[in-house]
Formats: sequence, C-alpha cells, structure tokens
Amino acid sequence: MNIVKNAMATGPVIPVLVIDNPDDAVPLARALIAGGVRVLEITLRTPRALDVIKVLAKEVPQAILAAGTITTPEQWDAAAKAGAQFAVSPGLTPRLLDAARDGGPIALLPGVATASELMVAMDAGFTCFKFFPAQQAGGVALLKALGGPFPDALFCPTGGITAQTAPSFLSLPNVACVGGSWLAPAELIQGSDWPAITALAQAATRLRGA
Repeated sequence: MNIVKNAMATGPVIPVLVIDNPDDAVPLARALIAGGVRVLEITLRTPRALDVIKVLAKEVPQAILAAGTITTPEQWDAAAKAGAQFAVSPGLTPRLLDAARDGGPIALLPGVATASELMVAMDAGFTCFKFFPAQQAGGVALLKALGGPFPDALFCPTGGITAQTAPSFLSLPNVACVGGSWLAPAELIQGSDWPAITALAQAATRLRGA
C-alpha cells in the first residue's frame, strides 16, 4: 500500500494545520497524536511552514507528515527535503503533472474539483485525490455522481467541512477520509490549550459511522 493510500486509511480526519510559530509545532502534534490522529497536513501558508515540517520530522517521528498547499514542483521538492512524507496540492498543473511523471520527490495527493480534472489525473496514474474545495465544488452530491463513472477513484474531501458535516462525506464508499481545520483552531493553538485539541482529535476519530 503506498504512503498516500495508507495515510488516508489511518483515520477519518486529516487535520489541515496552519502553524505560524514553530515552537507550537511539537506540542500541537503530540496533542493530536494523543487523541489518535497521526496524519498531519502542514500547509505552506506561513513563512516558516518548512521549518515546522523539519522540526516535526525530527521531534515527532510517529507522525505521518504531509505538506499541504503545494502548487509548484519547487515547493514539492522543498517539502520533501524538509522531511514531509507526502505532498498535497489544491489542484494539478502541467508542471506538477510533469514532475509526477518523472517520479516526484515524494508521493503526491493531487487536488481535483471536476470530472475533467479527475480524468487528467487518473490518466497520469493517480488513484487517490483531494477533492477541493469540497463544499463549494458540489459536496456529497458531486462525490456520489463521480462514484459511478470513476469507481477506482478514492477521495479526501477538504474545504468547508466541519465536525457536523464530516459524517455525510465519510459515509460515501469513495471517501477514505476528510480534511479539516477544526481540530486545531487558531485560538486553541495561541492559548496552548493542548488538552482541548486532544479532545477534538478524539472526537474526530469517532466520526466515521456517526
């Protein structure tokens, strides 16, 4: 089983993490892992995101680290060098496709939002996808529709999903997990409320079948 498919099967929710201060990275990761969440997507939306990945790769080896918001081959390569185990993109450009066909520095979970984008990605050999932005692109209804013509495609819907709406996505046979930011809200990180984040992670592990 490849790293992406294995990560998607690890738990029902992959937290999408925006970490401004690398000092928060280790206690945050340990809080999530204590709650049963091991796959962590570190988005490259902050100036020190690569530093966060480096710290976590060294200090929290039990975490499965993904680098999110990858939009260029250069970011993909930098994330791999920082210690990410796979990368997540919001979409798929010709340059990313070319890099993927060359093998890529690490595995990629590409983002798709339409049937045409999905066909392009599947033609390049991908079978696992980030469905983004999930709610805005058509949500549960679109994923149900895609299940018929693309039975081999497996999705991680991300974008606008909450603890309340996640179960409707997780009930679909072509959804392995969802991505969400609610596991680590900024106010809890800023307040170093790690027990509260552990509690959110524990609740997230019970969402499938809720």
